[in-house]
Amino acid sequence: MPIRADSRLHTVPLRHVLGGLRAGGPLALMERTGRQAQGALTRLDLGTFRPFLVTHPDHLRHVLRDRAENYRRGTAMWKAMGRLTGLGIAGEGPRWRASRDLWCKGLSGGAPAHADGTAGSAEGAVAELERRVAGGATVDALAEMTHVVLRVVNPAFFGSRIPQHRCDRLAAAVAVAFDSLLWRMALPFVPLAVPVPGDRAFGRATRTVNEILLPLIQRARYERPTGSDLMSVLLAGVDADGRALSDEQVAQDVVALFVAGSESSALTLTWAWVALAAHPDLAAEVRAEADAVLRGGPVRPEHARRLVVTRRFLAEVCRLYAMAWAVPRTAAAEDVIDGVTVPAGATLVLSPYLTHRLPQFWERPLRFDPGRFAAERVRGRHPLAYLPFGDGPHQCVGQAFFFQQAALVVAAMISRFDFAVPGRPEPRAAVALRPRGRVDLVLSPRR
Repeated sequence: MPIRADSRLHTVPLRHVLGGLRAGGPLALMERTGRQAQGALTRLDLGTFRPFLVTHPDHLRHVLRDRAENYRRGTAMWKAMGRLTGLGIAGEGPRWRASRDLWCKGLSGGAPAHADGTAGSAEGAVAELERRVAGGATVDALAEMTHVVLRVVNPAFFGSRIPQHRCDRLAAAVAVAFDSLLWRMALPFVPLAVPVPGDRAFGRATRTVNEILLPLIQRARYERPTGSDLMSVLLAGVDADGRALSDEQVAQDVVALFVAGSESSALTLTWAWVALAAHPDLAAEVRAEADAVLRGGPVRPEHARRLVVTRRFLAEVCRLYAMAWAVPRTAAAEDVIDGVTVPAGATLVLSPYLTHRLPQFWERPLRFDPGRFAAERVRGRHPLAYLPFGDGPHQCVGQAFFFQQAALVVAAMISRFDFAVPGRPEPRAAVALRPRGRVDLVLSPRR
């Protein structure tokens, strides 16, 4: 059955693509294209490369649910990431399914088995920050949020086996390796034997990752772990053939966890402080809720479900600052979407960033309004109008875990600090949606 959209295929000629890139970069081009297409299936003319841009929720349902088996992770982005994360959780097929099942087991229900440890870690990280800025200070928001997130995920990922300074070093190396893949993503036709910028940094960073992770995994395997942390679950798990996962497979899946979870969480929390500073009335509501729930004490696991205003606020941050702003897929076989033929081998770029700005589904879409996520307003909304964590078989398994822990971090910080974010930080299109430059977060003891 053909899928209805608001208009037929929208095409962006090469000269308009190049003009848009020169004028404002990839994100500005995408925003302009999204405003013009208004949900229509769009073809971007990039010369020999002509991807389809998919933003309408009906089209997304077709790609991510109805015909998910036809739209695979076969693009340059996923191939480049496979050099870092292996072919487990970042791949397709039986190996991916086995890794995903293990992740789901470890993070089911927001990782309740880790709730005490992660809540205590969030409280400890914020208390440590409070001591460091006792007289007030301006800090790098992303660096501080990364530090906090790593303290929170250590018990969930590693069962706190890894000292925090080594966890920080591991995360830094993973970030360098991930950023170094950009040229490989942009130049998929260049053989690996031919060096491109970033290759040396990637090599150094992956050596550091292996030096930290492999001895840790070997020691944990020798101790026969029985915990519920992700590393224990992976070590006790089996692959698609029923064999125990190798040390290298476990290490690659752990790295994928860092890429998918830690960096995205830290970036989202950074954008949360930007939004709180820009909307003092909403910040006052979030702070009032934190005061009422925490009552001057530390955050505890049971507080997360009572931080309703905070969780709605974070949902709106995820809407306007979708980390996975563009997600590629490859059509395995020819298909038809809304009467438009999609050839086999064609690249489709799904953009939650643009879907979250469609006025057909979001009233005044550029306005920051957490009230959109009140139950009465969620009912009746298209189920794929909101997908910051993806959808279908590849939907992120850490969604509940993120909202639980992020709400506790925001509540712990806003109950302790007065804050400001100078200027107006703007996003830029990297692999994830990053700030353009450093985001300063001015913290002082709460008056």
